[in-house]
Amino acid sequence: MAAKVKFSAVLINCLSLLIAVVAEDPYRFFEWRVTYGTISPMGVKQQGILINNMFPGPEIRAVTNDNLIINVFNELDEPFLISWAGIQNRKNSFQDGVYGTTCPIPPGKNYTYALQMKDQIGSFYYFPSLGFHKAAGGFGAIRVSSRPKIPVPFPPPADEYTVLIGDWYKTNHKDLRVQLDNGGKLPLPDRVLINGRGSGATLNVQPGKTYRLRISNVGLQNSLNFRIQNHMMKLVEVEGTHTIQNVLSSLDVHVGQSYSVLITANQPAKDYYIVVSSRFTPKVLTTTGVLHYTNSNKPVSGPIPDAPASMSWSFSQARDIRTNLTASGPRPNPQGSYHYGMVNVTRTIKLANSAGDINDKQRYAVNSASFYPADTPLKLADYFNISGVYKPGSISDQPTNIPIFPVTSVLQADHRAFVEIVFENKEDTVQSWHFDGYSFFVVGMELGEWSPASRKVYNLNDAVSRCTVQVYPRSWTAIYVALDNVGMWNLRSELWERQYLGQQLYVRVYTTSTSLRDEYRIPTNALLCGKASGHHHKGLL
Repeated sequence: MAAKVKFSAVLINCLSLLIAVVAEDPYRFFEWRVTYGTISPMGVKQQGILINNMFPGPEIRAVTNDNLIINVFNELDEPFLISWAGIQNRKNSFQDGVYGTTCPIPPGKNYTYALQMKDQIGSFYYFPSLGFHKAAGGFGAIRVSSRPKIPVPFPPPADEYTVLIGDWYKTNHKDLRVQLDNGGKLPLPDRVLINGRGSGATLNVQPGKTYRLRISNVGLQNSLNFRIQNHMMKLVEVEGTHTIQNVLSSLDVHVGQSYSVLITANQPAKDYYIVVSSRFTPKVLTTTGVLHYTNSNKPVSGPIPDAPASMSWSFSQARDIRTNLTASGPRPNPQGSYHYGMVNVTRTIKLANSAGDINDKQRYAVNSASFYPADTPLKLADYFNISGVYKPGSISDQPTNIPIFPVTSVLQADHRAFVEIVFENKEDTVQSWHFDGYSFFVVGMELGEWSPASRKVYNLNDAVSRCTVQVYPRSWTAIYVALDNVGMWNLRSELWERQYLGQQLYVRVYTTSTSLRDEYRIPTNALLCGKASGHHHKGLL
C-alpha cells in the first residue's frame, strides 16, 4: 500500500473541498512516485513504468464512499496521466484522468487526484491513459469493499487475491507508439502475464478454505481465458454488480474487464496449474502460474487444461452473466429495486467500429469518425468557454457509409436521458468497449445485424450492470444507460491500438443547471494547458 501523505498547510489548502462529501466519509491518502525502472517479466530486461518502485503498481483498497486523495509525482521524461477504469467520479469528470478532461502531469511535477467511491463496490483497476504508457506498466488494482453493515451474498472468504492478467510486449512502449504514429499496426504480443510475471505467479491456499479472486484484464488487445486445473469457480461480482453465482470451469475475460470468482481448496493436497491463454488469436499464447496448497509436497503435473474452443461457448457464457436481484449493492436495498426494463428509452444510438486509412496511415473509427485529440482538454474548453476546440455533435449517432475522416468526436446528450446504445461489429475480431463515468445494463448480445425487432430478445429483468462490454465478430451488443452523471465522458475501445488510432469519442452529458447537485466545479488544483493556459479559476470555494 502507498504511504500516507504528510499533512501540510499547502496540501490542506490545495485539497480543501475538492469534492463535496458527507463529513463522516473517511479519507485515504496516498503518495505515488511514477518512475522508469528495469523489469524482467519475460526473463529479458526492459524498461517499465513503476509506481513506488512496484510493477504492477500498488493496490488501492477502499470502502464504499471513501475519499481517495492520491498525490502523483511524475518522474518520467514525458507527460503522464492516470485514469480510473470503472470508478465513476460522480459529477466530477475533471478528475477522470484522460486527455479529453484532464491536463497531463508535466515531467518533474505532481498532481493530486481527489476521488470518491460514491455508492460503489467491486473490482476495478487504474492505468496510464496517455500514449502507449500502458504497454510499459503503471497499472494496478482497485478493490472497493462493502461497508461493514451491508450484507454480501456469500460467506466471507478466507482471503482475497488480485489477479491482473494481460498480454505483453518485449518492445519498448515508445517504439510501439512510433510504429503506430508511422502508420503501422501492432504485431502479436510476445506473452501473457499474471501479476506482472510471465511464469511462476503463485497463490497460496489452505485446504478446505474458500478464496476470492479479483481478476482484471489489463492488457492491450487480446481476450483471455482464465482457469485453474481441477478447480471450479463461482462467479460472484462483475465490475461492481453482484451476479447470479454461476459455477464455471473457465472464464473469458475481455480487454478491460474485471470479475470476482470464489474458489474452494477442495482437491487433494498438491500444486495445480493456474492457466491464462489468449482467445481467438492465430497463435495461442499461454502462461501458467501455481495454485499452491500449504500442505502440498507435490509440484504441478499432468496436462494443462485447455480452454473451450468455440466462439459460441464464449457467447453463451457472456449471456449467462446476470444480476443477483436478491443481493445488496453499495446500499442495503436489493439491486433489483431499480427496474431499468420499465424505463422509457428516449434515444437510440448505434455505434459501428471500422478501419481505414487517413493520409496513407492506419486509422480506426466510430461511425466513420476517427478521433484526433484537440490541443486543449474538452472539459476545460467547456469550462472556460473556449471556442474552436471541438464541436458538439461532430459525430453521427448512427453508422454512416462514408469513408473515415479525422475529427475531435463529441456526441451531445441530455442529462437524465435514458439511452439505448447498440454497438455494431462487422469485423472479424472481438471488440471491447468502456464508458467512463457510467455503469450500463447489457440487455442484448447476438450474432448478425441489429434491427428494432432485435429488442424482442432483450433481457429486461436481470441484465448485468457493468462498465466494459465485448462485441463478438459479426455481432451486436445493446446496452441501456441512464445519463445521470453530468460531464465529458470518454467512450472508447479497450483495444489500445484502436483507441490510440481513433476508435473513441466523448459523450458530453449536458445540463443548463449550475447547481453542485448536478456537477462539481473545477478543482482548485486543476492543471491548465493548451488554450486554457493562462486562464484563472477559483474552483471550489
